[in-house]
Amino acid sequence: LSVTSVEDPVIMSKIRQNLREKHARHIADLRAYYDSEIHSLKQQLEASHKTAASEDLKKINQNLADRYYFCNLYLLNRCDELDAALNEGSARIKALENKNNMLEKQVADWRERFYAVSNTSKVLQERIEEMRTNNKEKDNTISRLKSRLKDLEEAFEKVYKLSDNKNTRLKEENKMFQNLLGEYESLGKEHERVKDTLNVTENKLLDANTQISDLKR
Repeated sequence: LSVTSVEDPVIMSKIRQNLREKHARHIADLRAYYDSEIHSLKQQLEASHKTAASEDLKKINQNLADRYYFCNLYLLNRCDELDAALNEGSARIKALENKNNMLEKQVADWRERFYAVSNTSKVLQERIEEMRTNNKEKDNTISRLKSRLKDLEEAFEKVYKLSDNKNTRLKEENKMFQNLLGEYESLGKEHERVKDTLNVTENKLLDANTQISDLKR
């Protein structure tokens, strides 16, 4: 029998039923055979009563009694052997059924864990894509701010060269420059934090994919 057939509870139930039926038929055949032998011996005994002397009848009767005893003894031993074989087969089938049930539970547990890890991986992938989009937007914003900062620096240089007496305007320009510089540094820090978060999330996704591969194996 293949492993699949042995572990199938329906097939094992049929096998056990067939074994019981086969043993029952075998025992019935043995009983019928020895009953036939006993009946034949009884007929011989009855026939011998009519033709044999009293001493011969005693010998024949003793011989028939011995044969009847040994026949019954053999039949009982054979029945015990068949019962033991049937019990052993039933125990083996029960053990295989228990093992099959345990394997089915393990498969269900691994299937649930696989689905959970797959869902987690999908969520992490979506978050990574979202963070990449946000990071791209922040990169564009930083590029625009860099361009604006460069323009302000050029304007500041022009104003500085054109007029030394316009201190107020220079202070305002300097203030704007400092504000813009602070905004640029804040965005730079935010950009670095998003990159760190993106790296952590990508590591989690890698771990989830590794776990999925292990579960698939």
